Amino acid sequence: MTGNAYFSANLLLAYAAYFVGTASPGPSNLAIMSIAASHGRKAALMFALGVVSGSMFWATVATLGVSAALIAYSQFIIAVKIFGGLYLLWLAFKSGRNALATAAASVLNAERTPTLMSVYSRGVMLHLTNPKAILVWVSIVALSSNGTGPTHSALVAGCAAIGCLVFGSYAMLFSTDSARRMYVRTRRVLEGCLAVVFGIAGIRLLASRV
Repeated sequence: MTGNAYFSANLLLAYAAYFVGTASPGPSNLAIMSIAASHGRKAALMFALGVVSGSMFWATVATLGVSAALIAYSQFIIAVKIFGGLYLLWLAFKSGRNALATAAASVLNAERTPTLMSVYSRGVMLHLTNPKAILVWVSIVALSSNGTGPTHSALVAGCAAIGCLVFGSYAMLFSTDSARRMYVRTRRVLEGCLAVVFGIAGIRLLASRV
């Protein structure tokens, strides 16, 4: 196999791994769905952009080789784990509160649409406080790399495009009129499910040995 073919095969494998990870249901996707249905397309797209930004931060750290040092420094990983677990539990609390809110309170909260910058920051935080993202990016970089800078540049750029496509699609799909009408009808059930998912994810993260 030639060097170019090796480069392409490894890079495509890394792209596929990243696509599967981003497209699979998880806290980020569920949060985008909820924001799209409750606050509209712009807010959901900004949150998605924040998630991608957080992901690309860890990608850059991994490609620069800094991630290995961070993983070796166990106190850093523990701090990120605790921060991330508490952040997920906070999201669980918010979803649970929305699920228990009355219809009038729900309408009032919907009118208080958060600023785009605050939504973007929430998306960034959701990914930056996930220690598993560091480990995932270490694996993806190892999968794609032949030790050259151009490989890393292509990896980060390609995965950024994939992340924007996947998360942006979630934002577009769940901000349609039909999706938002369904959210209004099933708001309590959906927010209750989100509270459970975020809560379990937060507890599992806090209890993990990552």
